Amino acid sequence: MSQIEAVILDWAGTVVDHGCQAPTEAFTEVLSHFGVDITATEARAPMGLPKWDHIEALLTMPRVAEAWRHAQGSTPDAAAVQQVYEVFVPANTEVAERHAALIPGALETISALRSRGIAIGSTTGYTREIMERVTAAAARQGYQPDSVVCAGEVPQGRPTPLMVYKSLLDLQRWPLWRCVKVDDTAPGIAEGRNAGCWTVGVSMTGNGMALSQEALAALPAAERDRRNEAVRDELREAGAHFVIDSVADLLPCLDTIEERIADGIRPE
Repeated sequence: MSQIEAVILDWAGTVVDHGCQAPTEAFTEVLSHFGVDITATEARAPMGLPKWDHIEALLTMPRVAEAWRHAQGSTPDAAAVQQVYEVFVPANTEVAERHAALIPGALETISALRSRGIAIGSTTGYTREIMERVTAAAARQGYQPDSVVCAGEVPQGRPTPLMVYKSLLDLQRWPLWRCVKVDDTAPGIAEGRNAGCWTVGVSMTGNGMALSQEALAALPAAERDRRNEAVRDELREAGAHFVIDSVADLLPCLDTIEERIADGIRPE
C-alpha cells in the first residue's frame, strides 16, 4: 500500500498545455484590446496566481501601468482590473481549449498513480468557466482527476493553501504530510508548502521554460539544458522539495517521498 494518500496536480504547464501557452496568449491579446502591449515575459511573470490577481499584478508593473495610463487616461485600479478580467475570461476559455493537449507521459503517470491507490486532485488559477472546456478536452484524452478546484471557489487562491485543503476535503484524504503538490510555478509550489505537503516542481514543460513541445524539441541541447537548469533553480528557490523535467518523471520522485514518509520524515 502506498505511503502517499493523494497527489494534487496543477493543470496548464503541468498536465496539459506544454509551455503554458494559453494564458500567455490570452493576456497579451486582451491587454492589446485595451491599447496596452505587453511582452510574453511580462504576461508570464505572475503565472500561477488566480487570474484576477494575475491581471492586478500585471497592471501594477510600472511599465504596464504607464502604458495603461497612456492608453486609457487613468491609473489602473480595481475597476480596471475587473474590466480586463471580464474580457479575459471568455477569451481565455477559447484559447485554453485549443491548448488542452495532455503533456506526453501524463496519462501513463496518472494510470500508475491509480494503480497505487493514490487519489488524484487538482488545483488551478483558471475559473470554473474556463475549466469546463479544459476538463472536457482532457476527459476526451483519458484524464479525469478525482477533484478539480478552481480559482474563486475558496476565499483566497494561491499562494494560500486553501485550494489544496478543499481538494483534500473532496478526496477525503489526509494527513497533509502524506500528500504531494505538483506544479510548474512559484505560487503553485508555495500553495503546497503552505498546506504542509511535499512539493514537486516541473521545469521543462511549464511556464518557466515557456516553450511548446515542438519549440522545445527544436532547441539545441546545450541551450535547452542551460535554460532548464535556470528554471530548476527558480523552483527550488520557491521552495520545491524536488524538481523534475515533466510529470512523466514523477514516479521515481514519489518513490523517494514514500521512503522518507516510511522513515518518519515530514516535509519542512
